[in-house]
Amino acid sequence: MDAQRLIKSTRHALTEVRSVPPALIEAWQACTLVEAVAATAAVRLTERALTEGRGCGAVQVASALAEAAGHAAACVGRPPDDSGGPSRAERLSSIGDVEATVGELRTLIHETAEALIVLACGAGEQELYWRCIDSVDAVAECQELATELLRAVRVGRPEPRPEPCPEPHSEPHSEPHSEPCPEPCPDRRPGGEPQPADCGGES
Repeated sequence: MDAQRLIKSTRHALTEVRSVPPALIEAWQACTLVEAVAATAAVRLTERALTEGRGCGAVQVASALAEAAGHAAACVGRPPDDSGGPSRAERLSSIGDVEATVGELRTLIHETAEALIVLACGAGEQELYWRCIDSVDAVAECQELATELLRAVRVGRPEPRPEPCPEPHSEPHSEPHSEPCPEPCPDRRPGGEPQPADCGGES
């Protein structure tokens, strides 16, 4: 499935949870999805760097984001109440627009951090509280890297090719023509006053 569809599904699931176990499951799902998308983006960006001869800065940031997201997922932990089915990250098959995907990913990371903060504030146990706090710190690092990755992707974006200038429009060549004189033109004879032109009448 396309990355952006999976990200939107995960964001929706985060807003629907109303208790601790499902919230932890969705936070874990979000972190593993960020890890998978970032790793796939690193591959795509590597291919683009090799094809276009660009730098590898974005590739390094994407790889760092994947590593940080893996750490965040480990902090959250796969809850024992999880059904154990395939995660959304395992359903990832493609990334379309890398820049748009990274933008969506950054929003997902932000919302995951907010969900974990809510869990920490309502935690009745010290173990759950510190688990959420450690996870928030790890997700915050992901958010910084996602912002950096988005900036790097935009910098490395190829410039749009300028449109060719339109050819100058040439009008069909026409011979110059003169307007007829409204009155007979005077005929200036040497040494004399201007005389009316002979227009065919008798002299």
